Parts: sequence; C-alpha cells; structure tokens
Amino acid sequence: MFVFVCAGCGAELTAPLSQVVLPAHAHQKYGNGIQLPVLMESGTFAVEPEPSGPPWRRWEEIDPDEVAARGIYAPVHALSDGAPGAIVIAPGDIRGTVLIPENCGGYCCGLDGADGPNLACETCGLPVASRIDDCSLWQAVWLAPDAVRRRPVDGADAAPLSWAELAAQGRSTPPFEPITAWGGPQLGSHHWWSWSPQWEAAAGRALAHLLTASDGRPVTVPDGLTEEVFQRVLDTLLPAGPSARRAVLAGPGLPAPNADVDIIIVPVHPQTGETWAPVGPGASAHPVPLPFGVWLWLAFPEPHLPGPASGVMPDGVLRDDPPAPHPYALFRPDLAVFQTTLVRLPAVRSQWLREILENLTQDVRLRLF
Repeated sequence: MFVFVCAGCGAELTAPLSQVVLPAHAHQKYGNGIQLPVLMESGTFAVEPEPSGPPWRRWEEIDPDEVAARGIYAPVHALSDGAPGAIVIAPGDIRGTVLIPENCGGYCCGLDGADGPNLACETCGLPVASRIDDCSLWQAVWLAPDAVRRRPVDGADAAPLSWAELAAQGRSTPPFEPITAWGGPQLGSHHWWSWSPQWEAAAGRALAHLLTASDGRPVTVPDGLTEEVFQRVLDTLLPAGPSARRAVLAGPGLPAPNADVDIIIVPVHPQTGETWAPVGPGASAHPVPLPFGVWLWLAFPEPHLPGPASGVMPDGVLRDDPPAPHPYALFRPDLAVFQTTLVRLPAVRSQWLREILENLTQDVRLRLF
C-alpha cells in the first residue's frame, strides 16, 4: 500500500491506498445535470498514463511526429498538454488539503478542475490536486503527478486475486440503475431507471476493439444482453455479408472457445489490468476487453436487479418484489469513449476504419450513441 505526500514539504495527503485499474469511465461526461457517484472505491487509486487536464492544444498545432509518439493514429479535436501520470482517488481519501478559491470554477453545479488544481497542501500551500464534483462528471480527486510523491507504508498489499477468486466473489456491475438529476418537474432532484453509465463507457471501448477485430466484415455476438448492447451498432457500422466473424464471451468459468471462434469478449483483471487469455484452440481469437464487473454480468446474468427494501432479508431467501424496470431507451455506447479508444488503435489507419470514424454524422450519432 502507499500514501501520497506533498512534493514540497512531505506532508501526507492521502489515506493508505492500493492500486487498481483506471476505470473505463474515468473521463466520462454523462448527460446533462446528472448526479454521478464517486469514481473510485475507498482505499484505492488508479493512474492515468497519458497526459491529462489543462492546458490543451488543437490537433492542427501538434507536430505529426509528436502525435505518433503518443500513440494516436487519427485526428482528434484537441490533446492535453498536461503532465502524464495523474492519480485519481476517492474524495474521502484525501487528507491535509484546502480549497484554492480562485480555481474553484465549474460548469454548472460544482467543481470541474478546468482552472487547474483547486486543492492545495494545507501545510505549505503547494497546489496538489483537483476536486471534481460538477454535474455529469464522476466525483473524484485527481492528484497532480508533479506535485505529489508515492511512499510505501507498512503492511504489504495482498496478492492479486486469481481469476477463479474474482469469479467466486461475484461482484458484477448491473446493466441499469436509477439515474439522478437536478431540475426535475419539482424543485430539487429526480431520478429514473436507465442504462448504467459504466456499461455505456465499457461498451464504447469494447466497440472500438470489435470493429478493429472485424477486418471490415460483419460481426455476430451472442444472443441476449450482449446482442442488445452491441449488435445494433455493429450492423449499422459494418457492411452486410455472408462471411460474418463470430464473437463469443470467454473467460473464467465459461467453456474454452473453439477453434472456429474469431473474436472473444474477455474480462480485464480489476487489480492488475491483465486481459484474460485462453489456452488451446481458441488462443488465436482476437480479444475484446471488458471491465470485469460488466463482463461477469454478461457471462453470468443475475435473475433480476436488487431493489431497496426495509429490514434485512435472511441469507438464502429470494426476493418476491418485482424486478427493476428495464430502461425505456435502446442501449447506446458512449461516443466519446469509443472515439478516444479507436484513435489509439493502430488499425484505425486502415481506410475502411478511418471512413467509419469520419462518417459519424450527426444523424448516425443520434441513432447509435
């Protein structure tokens, strides 16, 4: 485990933390006026390896060699010129900081970090972090990588869980949930059932990998929820034809993929970032990564979502209340996550894939994303 300390004076700025994988939805902007929860679990941190935050440069201002060195293979609107290696933690894990009033700007209902670090070390005054809590952004504290240092603490981290142990824990991510927003029909907040923002971000990233794995041919995915999440978009973006590539779910607890499988949708280890890989005939299939919690629900769906109830249900007793309502709208992958992922895959340099990226007209975006 680690604590992060101020690079200026050495004061401790966080509780003891263990490193996990950066969530797929870490930079997601979801809807308008939405109250999103905390991004990170308490006691954990993740690192953004790419430059992030202000200042920004437009695509036209960046040398092509620099773009290539950063692993970006298609045009984007702008790129961050901030330092790489920002550390994200839960707001409750920050220690010994004070707000910087002149940097506390936000778009609507809170802080968005657009003015630079808005938290300073309480001891020496060095700007060290940005508190994010504006509407439609995941609540978090982002530590500035050049203003903090990582220091080990007594008590080594436990070894990462095995794939079997992760599956046995059963910590899946439900596909839909109540979404809370400001400014409803009455004063205050209101909510409705919708697709999970985490699922939309995860699907946006996976969709980019599915397209690159398609080689420009149609792709079929398993029936059920996997089909509901991916098939409509794949059928629209890819050409029709008889020689479809077959994608299946694969991972711990599922049968090993056969040799005739072209694409496998597999989990990413939440602690190590390792992508699950099969052995045997299916080892040559193209992997498409999904966050473990989303993958686990697709592979082993629960009968219905849990809902609030008074009291405590005894262990082993099934609920008899109605299942949670299904979202009224079609599933839509997160467009920004999809584009951010796709431009960083070398395959986007191929003509057919570049055309998909460039032909995302307003009409297509409204129908699919």
